[in-house]
Amino acid sequence: MKTIYIVRHAKSSWEYPVDDKDRPLKLRGIQDAHLVAKHIVDKIEMPEVVYSSIANRALHTCAIFCRTLDYPFENITIKEGMYDFGGSSLLETIKSCDDSVDRLMVFGHNHAITAVVNTYGDKFFDNVPTSGFVMIQFETTSWRKLGDGKTVLKVFPKDLK
Repeated sequence: MKTIYIVRHAKSSWEYPVDDKDRPLKLRGIQDAHLVAKHIVDKIEMPEVVYSSIANRALHTCAIFCRTLDYPFENITIKEGMYDFGGSSLLETIKSCDDSVDRLMVFGHNHAITAVVNTYGDKFFDNVPTSGFVMIQFETTSWRKLGDGKTVLKVFPKDLK
C-alpha cells in the first residue's frame, strides 16, 4: 500500500515586489499551516519522504508541518518539478518516488494539487485551499502504477475554525 499526503502551500503575500518563487507567507497562512499541522499530527503516520516545491511559500509551509511532525529538516527534498501549476510535473515527481517508500508527503501549488487530488482520490473537491491537506491511499506496491486511490483524510483550515 502507498500513501500520499498532499499539502497546498499556505496563504502567501502579494505585498512585496519579489519574484513569484520568493513570495512569503501571510500571517494568516502561517497560522493556518500551524492549525492544520497540529490537527493531523496524531492522525497520520510519519512520512518517510517529504518533497517540496522550490518556492518560498511552499518551503515555509513544509517547514511548519515538518517541525510539528518532528520530521528532520535535513531529510526534506526540494524538487524543481514541484513548482508546477498544471499537475503533470507534480505527478511525475510523485511517480518517481522509490518503491521502497510507502508514505510520501508533498508540498506544492494549485491547480496541480487540486488536479492530482481529484484525479487519484475518490472524493471531489472544487478547490484544495491554501494549507489544505489530503491523504490518499493506493492498493499498489509501485508509485509508477498509481491508479484509483481512496481519500482517507481531508483537513482544510476552515474545518478547524
